[in-house]
Amino acid sequence: MDPAAADAPTDGDGGLPPGRPVGWTGEALRLLDQTLLPGRVVHVDVTDVDTLVDAVRRLVVRGAPALGAVGALGVVVAMRQARREGWDAVRLAAEVHRVRTARPTAVNLAWAVDLVEPLVPQGEAAVLAAAQRIVTEDGAANHAIGRLGADWLLERVARRPLRVLTHCNAGFLATTQWGTALGVVRELHRRGVLEQVYVDETRPLLQGARLTAWELARDGIAHVVQADSAAAGTILGGLVDVAVVGADRVAANGDVANKVGTLGVALACREAGIPFVVAAPESTLDLATAGGEAIEIELRDGDEVLVHAGVRTAPAGTRGHNPAFDVTPARFVTALVTQTRVLEVSAGRLPGDSTNDGTA
Repeated sequence: MDPAAADAPTDGDGGLPPGRPVGWTGEALRLLDQTLLPGRVVHVDVTDVDTLVDAVRRLVVRGAPALGAVGALGVVVAMRQARREGWDAVRLAAEVHRVRTARPTAVNLAWAVDLVEPLVPQGEAAVLAAAQRIVTEDGAANHAIGRLGADWLLERVARRPLRVLTHCNAGFLATTQWGTALGVVRELHRRGVLEQVYVDETRPLLQGARLTAWELARDGIAHVVQADSAAAGTILGGLVDVAVVGADRVAANGDVANKVGTLGVALACREAGIPFVVAAPESTLDLATAGGEAIEIELRDGDEVLVHAGVRTAPAGTRGHNPAFDVTPARFVTALVTQTRVLEVSAGRLPGDSTNDGTA
């Protein structure tokens, strides 16, 4: 089943290609609004920088590879607004910088803006073509990650069929299509060697329960949703053969920033002696950052952990601590799967080591 096929009501005409949360209509950047899933499938057309930055910060669009596509296409949005409103070059550069820094942890957003911004003097068509190449290449990368990750797992994990745990959402909703961690899951399912997926609900905004489960249901993949606090017990109880997650940034030493709660999953996998696998495109590798201690961790509004469905769940006067990500040290990362290689990070094969360019 097409991963983007939906039985929820659709507002507007949609218009995105199947399986993609980000697209270009010819006039606007079109986003699938992930804040409303799974109840409603609503598309948002973005034609100005304020709306784009707000969409990124509110998690209308999220996931490192998807943010890369949004960053590149966001430069086109800024250029079109500059032409409409008569901005000078200084104002345009400032607005592009706002797009680049809308979320600090996911490296793909800045990476993609930096890739296309030098083309601005060549005009909108040149920038748009480069942005569309990023979208196309990310889709191909996701499929390659799925194949390489499935190959690696099937060579190293004896049990059949496999039971997989994942945290947050690293499916097509977090990319341009197919998914990274869920790309591996989908490939295992395609090969008939997947028994079940344990989906961490992913507090406080429930990306696992709302988004990952939505994707898996539409693919007909067996899954259960569990509280984040159940993950360690599920792993140590012998119910899981491997954990596969995405990444928002990978440092040169192999440290991985991902949705908060990922570190606990990695620690449990280490204790249980099962693989903890990170699936991410090469663009998520930040070789300019030496280690995880240098990764800026986004702190979100504390009310996200104090309020549920509009109802306050904590006593008045209580403050919320809401880091969006945590950092898993390289020694807990069994393997890092990109579209070109598998690096066994905990064994010393690091993304920042130029001698480790082959598949493990």
